[in-house]
Amino acid sequence: MQAADSERARAITPWLFDGALALMATGFSLSLLITPLGRSERPSLAAPAVTVLVLVHTLSLTVRRRAPVAVLAVQLITGAAVLALGYPMVFLGFAVPISVYTVGARCPRRTAVAALGAVLAVLALNQLGPNSSAVDTWIGNTLVLGAAWLIGDGSRRRQETAVMHQRRATQLEHAQQELAKQAVSQERLRIARELHDVVGHAMSVIAVLSGNGRLVVDHDPHEAGEALAAIERTSRDALREMRQVLGALRESEAVTESLAPLAGLENLDELVARVAGSGLPVQVSVEGHRPAIPTGIDLAAYRIVQEALTNVVKHAGPATARVHVRYDDDQLIVEVTDDGKGSADGLRDGNGTIGMRERTSMWGGDLEVGPWPPGGWRVWARLPLEVRP
Repeated sequence: MQAADSERARAITPWLFDGALALMATGFSLSLLITPLGRSERPSLAAPAVTVLVLVHTLSLTVRRRAPVAVLAVQLITGAAVLALGYPMVFLGFAVPISVYTVGARCPRRTAVAALGAVLAVLALNQLGPNSSAVDTWIGNTLVLGAAWLIGDGSRRRQETAVMHQRRATQLEHAQQELAKQAVSQERLRIARELHDVVGHAMSVIAVLSGNGRLVVDHDPHEAGEALAAIERTSRDALREMRQVLGALRESEAVTESLAPLAGLENLDELVARVAGSGLPVQVSVEGHRPAIPTGIDLAAYRIVQEALTNVVKHAGPATARVHVRYDDDQLIVEVTDDGKGSADGLRDGNGTIGMRERTSMWGGDLEVGPWPPGGWRVWARLPLEVRP
């Protein structure tokens, strides 16, 4: 309610100001007409006509903001009529300079220059007539009109600069909002990707282990107990990784400092042990010397291997998986293959593959996923160790 009242007040204030300005100009001109000077100029029948012309001339200032060019045109016509009736320009008061200022402040530069030229032309034509004023008076009037126009033009340029800055600020704000939306979207994708990798892998292993345990619980309690122990280890590891992910997302020093670093290829043995506990034999080979790897690339490589092994557990059936890691000076290669027969239907090309592609693309790498000619499935990823800007 207060905002509406404030908006109404801002809309009414210019009208009140211009109305008061028009009344002041009218009072000034009429006061000159009733002075001895006014009566001595044309004490004949011209006085009522001049009074009407002066009223139109000055009261038009009320709408100077709404129609600046039209108001100036009316003032030129009425002013020329007053001059034609033999009355000097002094009786017109200060209405014309105000209108010249308004045109300079509110109209485009070309329109404002044309309007000023028209005013000066009328002033010059009056000098050629029989009722011309003194030269110094004409020069003074010209200087006053020119100064009014310059002040108005400067005001217009300041307003345009302010509008330009405001527009740029609005564009910058919109750009910042768009960047914030993109950041939120990317963060959601990152959360979904991390949770998919952590939870999907753990649930796949737990599902296989629990199934094996159910089958042997009656005739081999020891093996069933081993399966339950593996389920416990897998679930604890998954919970630990989820705490790490959520702690990093919260960006809370109190949380993240108390947790171990996020997973990387240094944790590959633990990952392989969990997968092997589900009944999938995994062979690991490492080639080259491990250099200093950025944390993000290390995590991406680990997640790619994790997702590839999870897919082998879920889709390959009885199989043997092979993990090969190769460290070069400028790149890291990870490859996961299996000899399973449960991948020909393409079931492995799902959200997990999308996540692997996102990870490799984010670091400027390459990913190949598809059937392996000897039989089975192959995931091959290349991650450059020099992060592209």
